[in-house]
Amino acid sequence: MSDKPQWLIREDAGVPVLIALALRQMLGIRVPDDLPALRDLPVRAPDAADATPALEEQWREYWDMTVEPRAHPSDVPLELVDGFDTLVALPATGADELRAAIAPLADSALQYAQKARGRYFDTMKTATGGGAYRAYASAIAEFEREVGRRAHSFELNVQVLPFSQRGIWWIGALTVAVTDGMRRDVVAFDAAIRPIIGELA
Repeated sequence: MSDKPQWLIREDAGVPVLIALALRQMLGIRVPDDLPALRDLPVRAPDAADATPALEEQWREYWDMTVEPRAHPSDVPLELVDGFDTLVALPATGADELRAAIAPLADSALQYAQKARGRYFDTMKTATGGGAYRAYASAIAEFEREVGRRAHSFELNVQVLPFSQRGIWWIGALTVAVTDGMRRDVVAFDAAIRPIIGELA
């Protein structure tokens, strides 16, 4: 067993996360307040009826389970929602309003998420030359130089998403979302990810 600190960083544009955000936008759900809208997906008209508090609460629970399922297990069994393949599961009880609201949106949400994931793979391969993890390794090395010690072992999940605003946001205890354009910008991404690594390492 090695005493050497280890870090595990997973980067993705996860289809379940993209579907959850697409549904949020289509339903006019405002939480989490700080997350911007997705690009290339219509934003609900300002005069559209607001989502009910129950719908927002049910979506929020579904969002937490989608982003970090191990940290947010359901108290009741989960059931797949028709039309979403195996990508959306909701609690068998207590999510009736959300289940009814998202059922008609399955095709468009799924198509949007799959296209966005395809773009992520196409552009990240080109932008990083296949070396996506070099950015993290250099940020960790810089952190270690600054603080004068090895980074502690840590785990970080990075979701690269087509948000309409550039930035980086905590969306879970060990998960951040970063705008795809910022992820491709080596200098901007390095500056954004360094404080995140500083918090964990």
